[in-house]
Amino acid sequence: MALPALDSPKWQSASAAFAFGVKSALSSILALVLFGTFIGIGAFAHDTGFTLAWAVASTVLVWAGPAQIILISTSHAGATVLESALAVTISAIRLLPMVVAVLPMMRTRQTKMYQLALPAHLTAVTVWVESFRLLPHVPRERRIAFVNGLGCGLVFLSCVATTIGFGLAANLPPLLGAGILALTPLTFLLSTARNAHRLVDKLALALGLALYPLVQLLHTGVDIMICGVTSGTIAYAVHRWRKRA
Repeated sequence: MALPALDSPKWQSASAAFAFGVKSALSSILALVLFGTFIGIGAFAHDTGFTLAWAVASTVLVWAGPAQIILISTSHAGATVLESALAVTISAIRLLPMVVAVLPMMRTRQTKMYQLALPAHLTAVTVWVESFRLLPHVPRERRIAFVNGLGCGLVFLSCVATTIGFGLAANLPPLLGAGILALTPLTFLLSTARNAHRLVDKLALALGLALYPLVQLLHTGVDIMICGVTSGTIAYAVHRWRKRA
């Protein structure tokens, strides 16, 4: 969906910016990926004994597919509430760099900290990708409202998909459910590759793809983190060296 020009009078109200965010969410190709992913999560929640209310609540409150899988699987395995919460929190740490990257794009001198609470919660992989694509076309003073609309639109769509998946669980083949859950990381990879314009971004992505099979042989349990930190550090060092040369 094409957004109005930065100086358009259509951006004069926060409610209009919120509505543009919702429309952008529902028209994004990533919304289709999320829809398929949360159909799989809804089906998984059904098969592990979660109620529909708790499945939808986890979508709203956790708002991260992998973390929801952890929550559902650990609860089904008999973990305590504290243990499940700790596992979800550790999983959510991966989203912190995305939050740190997106929030400065929305802040102004008049922004209060409480105004950033909802955008911070809504900043998952999809919102992060779409924010970097869309926010440059949104006036800075309307970006918080826009991201709130973008995130709420995607959460609402995911809740609908969770409900549909929960109802279809009895007829959804396990292999199809697993394939649907793989759509999110695959789309994230393709979106990152599309948005990698500078050499440092392309180098970090290429090194990550090349190093991961080797790092996985270490069986550390945190292979992705080790691979990401190593690739990013090398790419940044090359970037700094080229700037000094």
